Amino acid sequence: MQTPVDFVVDLAAETVDELGAALTEAVPRLVMAIVFVSLAYLAITVVLSVVRRFFTGVYPADQDLIAQLWVTIVGVFLWFGAALVLLNILGLGAIAASLGTATGFLALGVSYALSSMIEDAVAGIYLLRDPDFNPGDRVTTQSMTGTVRAIELRKSRFELDDGETVVLANRDVEKRWTKESDSA
Repeated sequence: MQTPVDFVVDLAAETVDELGAALTEAVPRLVMAIVFVSLAYLAITVVLSVVRRFFTGVYPADQDLIAQLWVTIVGVFLWFGAALVLLNILGLGAIAASLGTATGFLALGVSYALSSMIEDAVAGIYLLRDPDFNPGDRVTTQSMTGTVRAIELRKSRFELDDGETVVLANRDVEKRWTKESDSA
């Protein structure tokens, strides 16, 4: 029969052995994780630099907001992917898979909820890139005629003949607009 003191000593020895085995298994994963995060940081920094250079070359300086938007989107995807890989390295693959799936469903719901805002942004990108639609131009849309005062990512501002300012969603402007001739 084992005495209570012997039982406690055996239990403590067993606990220390299990802790040592767990640390022996965890240290290589932690080292791999540190190396991965360092390499991922460098790689993502380089990729974002290239993406930033590309989009600032595609869009003129007055449309820098669009370039920044694309760089941010690419950065979010890259860092999220790196986080999922890091979870796999740390032995949390099931959590990474669940997180990836849940994020997909969340993104689907958010994109549905923000569909009109996304439609405005896409239409705004087209309007900003359109060489025939610029501030100072006189245009007619489906609902009014006025002078373009500002083109933003989600909305455009028009000044009517009476001096009143009208703000329209870009999706409404982009559907149908006509530029009036300069001689008018």
